[in-house]
Formats: sequence, C-alpha cells, structure tokens
Amino acid sequence: MNETSKVVHSARTRTTGGREHGVSRSSDGYLDIRLAAPDSGRIGTNPEQLFAAAWSACFEQAIRLVAQRRKIALPTGITIDAEVNLNLADSGEFLSTGLHVSIPGVERDVAQVLLDEAHAICPYSKATRGNIDVAIKLAEPVWR
Repeated sequence: MNETSKVVHSARTRTTGGREHGVSRSSDGYLDIRLAAPDSGRIGTNPEQLFAAAWSACFEQAIRLVAQRRKIALPTGITIDAEVNLNLADSGEFLSTGLHVSIPGVERDVAQVLLDEAHAICPYSKATRGNIDVAIKLAEPVWR
C-alpha cells in the first residue's frame, strides 16, 4: 500500500490445534473459543462461522456510516444473514460468500444505495473484492 495510513486497531489471537481440534484466544482474553470442523459433532465453531460473524458486523457498521453521511435515519432491527461457504473443486478448496441484508422501514431503492456504498467502504468487502465470489442482496421484504 502506497497510501499513508494509521493503525486504529490491532486484533491479536493465538490459535493452536487448527480447525479440527483447535483453540483460539485473543490477547485481551475476550475471545476464547474452541474450534471444530464443520459437521464433526464436536463442540466448537469453525473459521467460516467466525468470518461470517466478523464480516456481517463490519458491514452493518458500514451501512450505518453511509446512512449517517447521507443523513438517513436508520431504524433499529437491521439484520444481516451472512453465509460463508467452503467449497471443494479439482483445484482445491475455496470460499464463496453471501450477505442477505434486511433494513426494515427503508424504501428499497434507498436501501440498495446504502448496501452498494457500504460494500464499497467496508474493510472486509475490500479485502474479499476480486478474491472470492460475493453476493450481497437486499432481503425481502424491506418496506413495512
């Protein structure tokens, strides 16, 4: 990156045991989770669930920032259903993703503008752009 930047937050974790039988802990102690492979029957989450949770939380914040800049009042109750798929092809494993966003009480065309602009500024959206398949859709119904 050639642009001058300032680090505003650093997240630090330590993982041992990988996705099959691992444990991840954050340096501040607030995150302390067991990892388990999908469908293994073991207690624990998997990296895809963590990625889905992180991206959807960041994306909602981006929607709120865009709305604030545009002076659009947002209701409470925005929901984002995030899906991160681990796929297998002849060339190996890869991810595909989807965010299904509901912004109740906001007209569909306005909500779509918020989604498009949020996708342009969200750090997770930027990180995935051009690297994995991403589908961001406005969930129905929006206007109630």
